[in-house]
Amino acid sequence: MNNLYIAFAPLQGYTDAIYRRAHWECVGGVDEYYTPFVRIEKGEVRKKDLRDTDPERNAGVPTVPQVIARDGDEFARLCETLQTQGWGRIDLNMGCPFPMQVKVGRGSGLLQHPYRIEEIQKEMQRRPEVAFSVKMRLGQEGMDEGLAVMPIINEMPLLHVTLHPRLGRQQYKGEVDREAFGRFMEICKHPIVYNGDITTIEEVHKLQQRWPDLKGVMLGRGLLARPWMLSDKEPRKVLMSMHDIVYRHVVENLCGDSQILSRLHAFWEYLDMPHKQKKAIMKATMLPRYREAVAAAMQVV
Repeated sequence: MNNLYIAFAPLQGYTDAIYRRAHWECVGGVDEYYTPFVRIEKGEVRKKDLRDTDPERNAGVPTVPQVIARDGDEFARLCETLQTQGWGRIDLNMGCPFPMQVKVGRGSGLLQHPYRIEEIQKEMQRRPEVAFSVKMRLGQEGMDEGLAVMPIINEMPLLHVTLHPRLGRQQYKGEVDREAFGRFMEICKHPIVYNGDITTIEEVHKLQQRWPDLKGVMLGRGLLARPWMLSDKEPRKVLMSMHDIVYRHVVENLCGDSQILSRLHAFWEYLDMPHKQKKAIMKATMLPRYREAVAAAMQVV
């Protein structure tokens, strides 16, 4: 794809360290895997998030920790924590549309507060040793919000900006606005990465033809649905090898069928596969039945 940058988007509860490793080892084709966002909760950086960004868990996998913050103070605390872990590459999430984050001014909600983004810009400039990037939406309530903060974003020391061309209030509903993406691309001084509703390699090629200066694409739900998308490997073999890695890790590290199956069901939730076989896997409440359902599904994928 002519050296197009390829990123795997994060999705909370799905693209954890073991999933990222399974995809990297069994498929590859990704330049960087982004972690689900690290956040501050009840005044502290979530320990669960830091377990996922533990460098040992991510060793050998090209990983980018992502943070979500409401202001410069939160951003600074998150950066300091990740830098203590040894990270020199951090992505800022200004695109999460989930109401629990938006209502406190994080994710796409941050786009409504330019002065807070200026605080974050200053914190970035205080850390020349860190390579930053930003993921954002067109705005939360209107595109004017995103346009208004672009001068601030243009002054940030960034590798690139990833833009999902929807408003935060849309969440994942409606069509992506590719005309608006083009407008942002014209005024963005940083290399820009496209994210949103990419489900096939053909769509990636079309984006590249439309915008030859595009740095790359970030794939999320489309790659979860078809993890083999970036290779010519047989889908069944990809799923079997990825599942083996995830299964072994989950069984060795979690306790009880309920906890184990909760994580294993997430592996299949977004997958593009026959409904009957997926339903049998998702309904399994005991490991023996789960294994039977997986074996049956592998015959028809």
